Amino acid sequence: MAETSVDHAHDTHEHVDESQRWEGAVSPFGASYGKIMMWYFLVSDAFTFAGFLIAYGALRFSMPTWPEPDFVFASFPFVDAHWPLIFVTFMTFVLIFSSVTMVRAVQEGHRENQRGVVFWMFLTVLGGATFLGSQAYEWTTLIVKENVTVTQNPFGRHTADGVYLNADGSEAKNADGTPKTFFKDQSYLIHMHDGKPSGLVYHDPAQRGEGMTSHENLKIKYTTGAYAGQVKEAAFGPKAFGALFFFITGFHGFHVFSGVLFLAIIMINAGSGLYAARKNGYEMVEKIGLYWHFVDLVWVFVFLVFYLL
Repeated sequence: MAETSVDHAHDTHEHVDESQRWEGAVSPFGASYGKIMMWYFLVSDAFTFAGFLIAYGALRFSMPTWPEPDFVFASFPFVDAHWPLIFVTFMTFVLIFSSVTMVRAVQEGHRENQRGVVFWMFLTVLGGATFLGSQAYEWTTLIVKENVTVTQNPFGRHTADGVYLNADGSEAKNADGTPKTFFKDQSYLIHMHDGKPSGLVYHDPAQRGEGMTSHENLKIKYTTGAYAGQVKEAAFGPKAFGALFFFITGFHGFHVFSGVLFLAIIMINAGSGLYAARKNGYEMVEKIGLYWHFVDLVWVFVFLVFYLL
């Protein structure tokens, strides 16, 4: 009798007496085994991302020379301009929009609308692929153009006001004869020539592309603050920046890539009528939807930590 009641609960998802739950084979909250296992995976994955982001935050706030995100992430495809965070904002919008299309795919699955499921899943796949392409551009720009690697970070930030010096120790001058100065908290980028630092390409986020040329010395002289009067060679920024950026965004990108593959496979299966024959409201679409929403949510935290702090 107990087995009959349990089987009936599985088939109809009707209310089950609490005493019967202890007899086994009754899914909690009326969720299937597949959904519960997906939630287990997402919770464990959330702890992994949390550990990475907390580590990044601890290192970022422990180093005063950490580069300014507005200065580092200011490029845009086919545009030679300083547009802080515009491109990564576009990437974020694309990923969030793909989450909306995923919701629509799940809704159409509950309605057993095969064509609707395929259409909205295709848009979701397209959004994920666009995000991956955008991330590939961002990585290429940082690696090829900016010379950022996992062990080298040309970006840095000044800790006091000062002026740049020529090789002979004299003050570097602008075209109008005024000293080339830098100010506290301004970011800069060391120009790479034949694998070695040869000058400061620019130092002011508001004047990207201007600043010291590769023919000028990397010495700087502090004029205010605790370092006033000191002269030193301009150094690379914290090494941890490149390593953490590529690892964490790459780890998230791997999740997006895996999600796009699974979405494409499930979309093809849905188009073949495989899930329609099961008459379970396209549960597989709903399970991959949980994963995709998780990937979108994690990106919100990655965006906050890397690009806004």
